[in-house]
Amino acid sequence: MDYELMMNDTVKIGQHAPDFSAETTYGPVSLEDYKGKWLVLFSHPGDFTPVCTTEMIAFAKSNPYFEKLNTSLLGLSIDSNSSHLAWMHDIYCMTGIVLPFPIIADRNGLIARKYGMISNDISNVKTVRNVFIIDDKGIIRVILVYPLNIGRFVPEILRIVQALQTADCSNSSTPANWLPGQPVIIPPPSTYPLLQERLNSIKQNNNGMNWYLSFQEPEQNCKKIGDFI
Repeated sequence: MDYELMMNDTVKIGQHAPDFSAETTYGPVSLEDYKGKWLVLFSHPGDFTPVCTTEMIAFAKSNPYFEKLNTSLLGLSIDSNSSHLAWMHDIYCMTGIVLPFPIIADRNGLIARKYGMISNDISNVKTVRNVFIIDDKGIIRVILVYPLNIGRFVPEILRIVQALQTADCSNSSTPANWLPGQPVIIPPPSTYPLLQERLNSIKQNNNGMNWYLSFQEPEQNCKKIGDFI
């Protein structure tokens, strides 16, 4: 795995997230610590920078919602742990908000390069704004990359986690502009008799456009994923 990452200089959706151990503002952590939980791993270019500061505040305010989805937040930059701690305290002094999630001090850039967080075309030292959503089995499900000067929209990251969990729970897909609690797309039929059955169901229930595009309400236990929003 590590050799492949070194050769390709990136990670991909669907593969196991590369393992790591690191020092953070809340002590040592490793990927293994998040086994059985979803993880949003996000990088930022540097401490004491304006866009990053607004993002940290936004993530902190949204943390309770992520926790209700069995999801942890974990930040990263190549700044030192002492710099992270000073920045964290500065945010507290300005806003009264304590960042409730760890920030990795990746001083040698080992984790950043393993995950492809550094774009050498932009900077060979600063991590761009990457987001990796890793599921409870350690699989990378989503990769988002933002430029240095554009802040992330945290509600969308939260919505993606809800969409993934709802789709997994109900064996379905989510349509464009899907919001928690809305109908999901059910898998298309794989045989002609099932195709005819699906068309009859659509005619009776008015729950689709054609045999390959039909909807259903998420099952009750799946629908609860978005109930808190």
